[in-house]
Parts: sequence; structure tokens; C-alpha cells
Amino acid sequence: MNPRGLIRCGSILSKQARRIRGAPNSLRSSRSVTTVVLLRHGESTWNGDDARFTGWADVPLTVGGRVEAVQAGALLRLRGLPASRIDAAFASDLERSHETCELALAAAAGPDKNTWCTQRIRRDKRLNERHYGVLQGEHKTDPALSLRYGADSMLAWRRGMFDAPPPMEAHHPHFSPSAPTTESLADCQARVAECYRESIAPAMFDEGDPDGRVILVVSHSNALRALMAYFDNVPEEDVPNIYVPNSVPILYRFDTEKRQPVSKRLATQSGSSHARWLLSPENLGRVRDAVQPGGTLSRAMFDTIACTKENDRGDDVHLAANELEEGLAHLLKDDGDNLDCAVRAVAKELVRENWYLERECGTITREMFEERAERIWSELYISAEKDVCAAGGN
Repeated sequence: MNPRGLIRCGSILSKQARRIRGAPNSLRSSRSVTTVVLLRHGESTWNGDDARFTGWADVPLTVGGRVEAVQAGALLRLRGLPASRIDAAFASDLERSHETCELALAAAAGPDKNTWCTQRIRRDKRLNERHYGVLQGEHKTDPALSLRYGADSMLAWRRGMFDAPPPMEAHHPHFSPSAPTTESLADCQARVAECYRESIAPAMFDEGDPDGRVILVVSHSNALRALMAYFDNVPEEDVPNIYVPNSVPILYRFDTEKRQPVSKRLATQSGSSHARWLLSPENLGRVRDAVQPGGTLSRAMFDTIACTKENDRGDDVHLAANELEEGLAHLLKDDGDNLDCAVRAVAKELVRENWYLERECGTITREMFEERAERIWSELYISAEKDVCAAGGN
């Protein structure tokens, strides 16, 4: 299994710049391209260190989640995608998605507030989060769940493609007659792919001149995971491996004639992907500080847990995936409010990656942890540098 390479930053020229007559070749697009920006909503009241299975429960953003949405929009504007360039925006029918979309677009508009209005956001419940059945509203780390349903079942429901939790019944506090009663990731992917074919793709390619069009899709982790799998033709067994960070814009560039992604594929845990993470120099700098030996991630996700085990295992401490997840919970609880979104994304990616690599390696040592963190940083930095030099190339 290939180690996952986090997706590099994109750099896109404005439509006007690409069409300037007589512009040098380095500033011209070699093909007609449409850009899709995927954005996972900001932190909700059921995320964070005490996360719950949220699903279709319509919980609001936290103050931090609203800040994340604004920062994502400001980054879009900084990297050449102001609100005036967004031709269409899609959000799920859940408030945390719609509010993230509103705030991101307002920030992307900057002082040009008249370049976007919330009435133009197209809401579609097919972009809703995966429904978690009876688990909806339960705390993800509650040990009683494993005792009730079995650890293997819980792992299959969370990390599998075709397994669905038991269906929600009418007496459940979060039951809604307009919602499904449970879903597997495959069920979620089917409705998201339908939304893409029937609504998003026409907005990309059929509404006016497709060259230079930019479409924003603000949704949820499993819905965006399904959409990325659809774009990248990811095998079904690898779809659960796809990682979707909170509040980090993810860019795909499509050839308007072939209607297929055109960016070079990069290695990922799920095979390879055309996606690019959009990060600022400040994001990259904070990741650099966090991943170095003894930095934020090593202290919070490894040392904090390892210190309780040294008496039993000595200095050569090995941690399992669930122990790293415990370290992530400590990080989010202690530093979550001040944690850069890119650092948070890298931390979660390290935990998620280890769930799958644990099948081969069993556990992870401090040295392995720091090597993986350094690799992620290197891939982010080198790819970002290439994108700056390419200035919008394929």
C-alpha cells in the first residue's frame, strides 16, 4: 500500500489574465479548463475533542468553525479565486454546510461585497453527510458502543465501504421522516454521484462558456470523500482511505471537452489523486513547526500517551492506532482553539493513515511517527513550490 501523499497547493490564474491577447505563453492555459473547489464545513458543535456521529443531525458551527470558514474564503481570494470568479456554489441541506458556504463566499468577496449573494447558493440534500443510523448523536469514543455492538462492527461501520450501522427507528431522538434511517459509505457515494451528474456537472460544463468557470461545493467529509472517489476513479475498497480535511480548499481542474480531471495525479493512501490542497505560506510554516521532532504533533499525539507506558515498555514505545487517536483528542482539547487548520489536517491524516498501515505494521514507533510527519511536510512544501513556479499549469 502506498503511503498517502497529502495534496499540494494549487495556483490558478484569473479568467481575465488567461484571456489577455498577446499574453506570454507562460500565462496562457494550454486547454479549456473548469475548476471545482471542494470545501468541508468548519468545525461544528459535534466535532472537536468530544466528537459525535453527526450525520444528518442539523447542528451549528462553533465560533472556531465560523473563523475557519472565513479563513478558507480569504485564502481563496488570496490565491486568485475571489467571489466574483465563483460561477456557482453548492451546499448540502444542513446548516453547517450552508453557513460555511456563506461565510467563505463573503470572505472571498472581500471589500467587493456586491460580487456575491447567498441567494445564489444551491442547496441539495444529496450532498448531506452520510447517515449513521442508531449511532447518530453518540460520542465516537464512548467505550459502551464497542461493548454494545462489538469492536469489529464499529470498525467496519466507521472504516468500511459497504457496512451500515443498524437503522434508526422512529423513537430515536434524531429521527426525521425525510431522512434515510441508515447508510453505508457506498449508499452515500451513490447519491453524491447522482448529484454530480444531474446538478454539479451541468453547472461546470453547460451553463455558459465552461472555460475558466469555477464551481464551489461545500459539504461534509463522507460526501466529499465520495465525490473525490468519483473524480479519481478510486476502487471501492480504497474509498474509505480518502482523507478530507476541515476548512482546507481542495481543487480539481477539468478539461471542458473530455470532462475529466487534468492535473497530474499524486500518490495517496487510496491510490492516486488529481486533487490539490490549497494552503497559504503561513499554513505551511505552521505545519513545518508542528512536524519537527519534539514539535506540537510529536508532543501531543505521541509523547503524551507514551509517557504513561514507559514504565512497562521502556524507551522503545509502540503505539496502536487507537492510542494515536487518543493523542489527537488531547491535542484538540488542549490546543484546538489555536491550532492552524493545516496542522489539524496533518494530525488527523497521520491518525487515519495509521489505521490502515496498522494492518501491515501493527504499531508505530516515535521514529516512524516523526518520519511520516516529515514526509507529509516535504510533500506539501515541494508541491507548493512547484505550483508557484507553474503559475496555473497542468
